[in-house]
Amino acid sequence: MKLFDIIIIGGGPIGLNCALEAQKAGLSYLIIEKGTIVNSLYNYPLYMTFFSTADKLEIADVPFITTSPKPGRRDALEYYQGISRQRNININLYEEVLKITKEEHFLIETSKSAYSAKKVVIATGFYDIPNKMNVKGEELPKVKHYYSEPYPYANQKIAVIGSSNSAVDAALETYRKGAEVTMIIRHAEISKSVKYWVKPDIENRIAEGNIAAHFKAEVLEITPTTIIFKDEHQTVHEIENDFVLAMTGYLPNFEFLRNSGIELQGDCLNPFYNQETMETNVPGLYLAGVVCGGKDTHLWFIENSRIHADLIVKDILKKL
Repeated sequence: MKLFDIIIIGGGPIGLNCALEAQKAGLSYLIIEKGTIVNSLYNYPLYMTFFSTADKLEIADVPFITTSPKPGRRDALEYYQGISRQRNININLYEEVLKITKEEHFLIETSKSAYSAKKVVIATGFYDIPNKMNVKGEELPKVKHYYSEPYPYANQKIAVIGSSNSAVDAALETYRKGAEVTMIIRHAEISKSVKYWVKPDIENRIAEGNIAAHFKAEVLEITPTTIIFKDEHQTVHEIENDFVLAMTGYLPNFEFLRNSGIELQGDCLNPFYNQETMETNVPGLYLAGVVCGGKDTHLWFIENSRIHADLIVKDILKKL
């Protein structure tokens, strides 16, 4: 079994950045990714536009060239997958890491094989596990925790749960394809983090009554033909419903982190790591990207976690 200097778990933008830093430092490495290259971006809504400008999404000093003021999903896929081809990134796709154990070196067991490494970087993001509402009926086929495009929902009665960017995009896009949209929002207002050019649009559609919105509301139950919720006055409503788009966010794989030996702290299950090196409480095991935030998935983005790769590789070079 070949012994790699580094195995990187996750082939998203930050995982790719870690690989490029390892490549630049002359370290042997392998990325293991359970889907395609930048799999989380591939699963984003088809017509999504990033909040950030292209320069904030760049990695390894490779220019992100686009004619759009803000790149979309397709631009990002072309950019990151293009880097993978051009730089001949060593990456195994559609292979899931099942277990990490450490003796003298790390043993990484996957759905296809097993590998050995001196150091391991977990850069798995958080997009694979929906943050469930835990209500009766959530398992019904009409409940979707991922939204890709509005066309399946034309002329349907849609309940959108949440008020973040994904919820607002889903509400506006389905409304404009003829859906009857009701937003059920836990907070008192549309999230302040919603893209600044979209926020007035959703607020105006709500104000004019084209999109119904219930604030400080909570879903109680979902049935095959209705959705039941209570509003801020504790009044219970049951309305006709064809689809529920539960845009309630996503979580890192905490079980995988725990099983790898990483300490999780506090109510938000923030994983322990050294902020100067990104090394966890397990010597030689590092975290990079959004996974560092635990349930606080709003803390880290591509633009502010690009530095993790440089911190990690510098620390590994000192220790190897």
